[in-house]
Amino acid sequence: MEKDYFKLTNKVAVVTGAASGIGYATAELLAEVGLQVILLDIDEVKGEQAASTILENGYQAQFMKCDVTSAVNCQAVSEEIKQTYGNVDVLFNNAGIIKRKTVVDLEEHEWDAVIDVSLKGVYLLSKYIIPIMAEGTGGSIINTGSGWGLKGGDKAASYCAAKAGVVNLTKAMAIDHGPQNIRVNCICPGDTDTPLLRSEAQQLNLEEGSFLKDSAVSRPLARLGTPQDIAKGVLFLASDLSSWVTGTELVVDGGGLA
Repeated sequence: MEKDYFKLTNKVAVVTGAASGIGYATAELLAEVGLQVILLDIDEVKGEQAASTILENGYQAQFMKCDVTSAVNCQAVSEEIKQTYGNVDVLFNNAGIIKRKTVVDLEEHEWDAVIDVSLKGVYLLSKYIIPIMAEGTGGSIINTGSGWGLKGGDKAASYCAAKAGVVNLTKAMAIDHGPQNIRVNCICPGDTDTPLLRSEAQQLNLEEGSFLKDSAVSRPLARLGTPQDIAKGVLFLASDLSSWVTGTELVVDGGGLA
């Protein structure tokens, strides 16, 4: 007998950083398995295009502009989602940026930007979405960490700090909100072929093709991750397949940390 392990039809998912890369791939996959997906991003043009593509393919999607570093904006978007859809079952806190610099070379505003988007953004949107989940039957929150949230990396001090914060914030949230039937986990991608990764080559003044090739060959599976690779991990953590999984990190990196 065929089993529906995912059981996500008629549920609602919110995805941040959804205009491109891992966020878009995840929004697309969640829509394909039956969720109503709300795509959040600061880039209104690309965000609207992303949602339109999902809709054109026959699935359910809506774009809402959101700056995850703004409490006012996060609260307003959360209230709109509640009024429109009534509940939230899945939250994927994915928005993030990177600056490839040491602490000596980083400017204060660059440090603040990385911490605000990648770490504070997880806190702010969760602050307003968790009460919506708690009023319902609970839900699943997935935060995007990184392999560099578990070990150090070169010339990425603010990013490593932010992602390490995401990993431990995930554990704290899992402890606090488990009694509300809210599971909180962290997905830790390795190098994944996204606009964010390609921007690192520019920041480091490296030729993009060589940078991507070097990133791929250094891991056992000898290839870069795709956004879809990470999206599948998020789907697992969102679904009933992971119903007794909370407070942990899922590393999806082709063996890079092995």
